[in-house]
Amino acid sequence: MNTEQTDIAIIGAGPAGATAAAVLADRGWRVSVLERSHFPRFAVGESLLPRCMDALAAADMLHAVDEAGYQVKRGVTFTENDRATSFTFDEQYTAGWAWTWQVLRADFDDRLAREAERRGATLRFGQTVRSVDFSNPGQPRLTVHSDAGDEYTLNARFVCDASGFGRVLPRLLDLDRKGAAPARAALFTHVADHIDAPDYHRDRIVIGIHPEQPEVWYWLIGLADGRASVGVIGPPEWLHGLPGAPVDRLRAAIEQEPRLARLLQGAEFDSQVGQTENYAYDITTLHGPDYALLGNAAGFVDPIFSSGVTIALESALQAAAPIDAQLRGETPDWQADFEAPIRAGQRVFNSFIAAWYRGTLKHVFFNDMPDPDIRRMIGSILAGYVWDRDNPYVAVPERRLDTLCRVCAP
Repeated sequence: MNTEQTDIAIIGAGPAGATAAAVLADRGWRVSVLERSHFPRFAVGESLLPRCMDALAAADMLHAVDEAGYQVKRGVTFTENDRATSFTFDEQYTAGWAWTWQVLRADFDDRLAREAERRGATLRFGQTVRSVDFSNPGQPRLTVHSDAGDEYTLNARFVCDASGFGRVLPRLLDLDRKGAAPARAALFTHVADHIDAPDYHRDRIVIGIHPEQPEVWYWLIGLADGRASVGVIGPPEWLHGLPGAPVDRLRAAIEQEPRLARLLQGAEFDSQVGQTENYAYDITTLHGPDYALLGNAAGFVDPIFSSGVTIALESALQAAAPIDAQLRGETPDWQADFEAPIRAGQRVFNSFIAAWYRGTLKHVFFNDMPDPDIRRMIGSILAGYVWDRDNPYVAVPERRLDTLCRVCAP
């Protein structure tokens, strides 16, 4: 079996892996990115947040995607029983971007990965990491199997797991822990939407709430060229109880939400429908002596607030400095410089996710808030600015949000 050498092995070439690879290659390190699939490949999570633009700019990655022609995103619309309320990103408490994109992830991820390669990282597709040996400090050893049938050893000095839901290191090192989120399932696809409704703003993601099943919600993300990402999330037993094949169940679910049913009445369901369930998980630690977990490999609860790419990019940026310091012989404070900031951002998103599923957060969204500052504070959370501790809903999210939900309750 062949043996190869690198400084940093990154498992996964998605947004977290590609961004970490580019930044670390800029610092002069040999970076090898091992991706199990072949790009471009389908992925959901198309709705970015304005905070992503800051991260892409900080990583000098914006130029790699800013000419792709993605649909501009300027806000979010929540709808229930055909009533609607919107937050736009120009109403913010935190100084930041007033817009972002709704992207075709196959193209977006591929562009970021190719930018990392252009900056000096080595990309290998069709590579599955079978095992990682951390028994020798500073010398992790990966056993890798390629889809061509070859197997080889990759010796590194540090490993980043950016494998997303694959969670390579958490599975190998038994880092998973049960989260508090109940079981949920999802059906999703891309459609030719044919929407021509005067009350539809293509530059806003639409989040719909089932009129009778409040734990069931929908997304409609307008993409470029008249296409859209659509999906539904709810209890597995509810989704499985709908009749027919996955596409039939998705269409039947959409028919039960008045606004989305109207908007998508002429849509062509011309792509395969994906399905997943029990996707929420938590991780005991985000770093170890010679590894760090990035993006969704570091934990995932729910996609309701489009936090996935934001956390992915932020974790890649936060990991770069301590990795660089460690490889130069210093002793970085991984807890303070990496784990604590990422956990803090996750905590804010998770507080809002928990309030959403309790059914109390919608009263905030549909409330005519008399205090414009509070509306801007909530708008900044929806824009992904969950690290701005000047925002009270970032500094003490659970208590502040619980109080706000009670005040806004009918």
